[in-house]
Amino acid sequence: MFNRMTSTRVLIDVGVAVVFFVVGFALNGSDSFSQVVLVAALAIALAFRRFSPIIALAVAWAAALFQMYFAQINPRWPDLAILAVVYTTAAYGDRTTRWLGFGSIFVAAVLGGIYLEYGAGTPAIGVSINVRSLAEAAGILIKLAFNFLLLVVLLGLPWTAGNLVRTRGVARNSREAEQAAQFEAARAEEGVIVEQERNRIARDMHDVVAHSLAVVIAQADGARYAAKSDPAAVDEALNAISTTARQALGDVRLLLGQLRHAQTEGPQPALADLDRLLDQLRASGLTIGFESEGQPLAFGVGQQLAVYRIVQEALTNALRHGDVARKVIVHFEWEPTNLEVTITSSLSSQPATAELRVGHGLAGMKERAALVGGQLWAEADDRRFVVRAVIPATGVLA
Repeated sequence: MFNRMTSTRVLIDVGVAVVFFVVGFALNGSDSFSQVVLVAALAIALAFRRFSPIIALAVAWAAALFQMYFAQINPRWPDLAILAVVYTTAAYGDRTTRWLGFGSIFVAAVLGGIYLEYGAGTPAIGVSINVRSLAEAAGILIKLAFNFLLLVVLLGLPWTAGNLVRTRGVARNSREAEQAAQFEAARAEEGVIVEQERNRIARDMHDVVAHSLAVVIAQADGARYAAKSDPAAVDEALNAISTTARQALGDVRLLLGQLRHAQTEGPQPALADLDRLLDQLRASGLTIGFESEGQPLAFGVGQQLAVYRIVQEALTNALRHGDVARKVIVHFEWEPTNLEVTITSSLSSQPATAELRVGHGLAGMKERAALVGGQLWAEADDRRFVVRAVIPATGVLA
């Protein structure tokens, strides 16, 4: 029955009602006390039109009946306030108020049509009509029908406009709710993708860490047995243990906070395996150009695996979604402390924003880079798709 209103809207509606009453009183109120009552009632209807359309409609009806039956005042410009009330019943009223406003159009058209025909001094309710001939009766019916249609159009237009505004608002709210739901669904899906990718990374790294620890144990046992017979072998073993342990420590950091599920055994790819990967994709129909600048760094197993997987995923995406007739450029820029990898491919079509945000491949590549302390960017540039990753020489889990 009552709508929520901001203080600004309340002030506007009350201000409009006050201005309406002052102007109406100045132009028409001095004629009679009935005019003051009529203008005041219509001003109250204007003040309540958005806060409570049903109350505004009831007050407007009371004012109209008072005007036609009791005061018998000819229609004047303050009656235009009724159009604003009819509009708000459709735009701001509930279902019942909306249809009461619609029904009021036709009831008001009947009563108003009679009142317009016979004018002030003859109440529209209870009027008696003397018909002397069939032709006179037909003329009266035509006049009443014309007045009826005129008032239906006059009152129906604001009601229709209010209903259109209401429908548009409902549609806008539905679109906003749908967009919010899609955004939440995308966030949830991205969270699932990230979790799946972390589990896959954990499985990949399991074998790396297991291998490193096995080397450390074997070297330690060998050094212990060779301590007396071959002291030089001890130094070599300790050096191997130190190197392997440092690499293993970096890999262990990558596993912190990760949940690992089912494991699969198998060797882990490294930078040395990139040539074989490129050859495999070339055999699949992709034209690849490889460029490398700078002095290569001694990357640990975790960093090598991250670079390999990023290149693998980017090239796989280029094969699946790109223009295979154009060359894909894989560029390695070796810097003093990190490696910048750039994969540039040609697009067969402009990708959708949702695909860039939620795609499994992009989420996986970003997670790969983040877990070794690096960063990854992917964006469409005109008809090209560019993946750029910066991988530091020493990865630290954030």
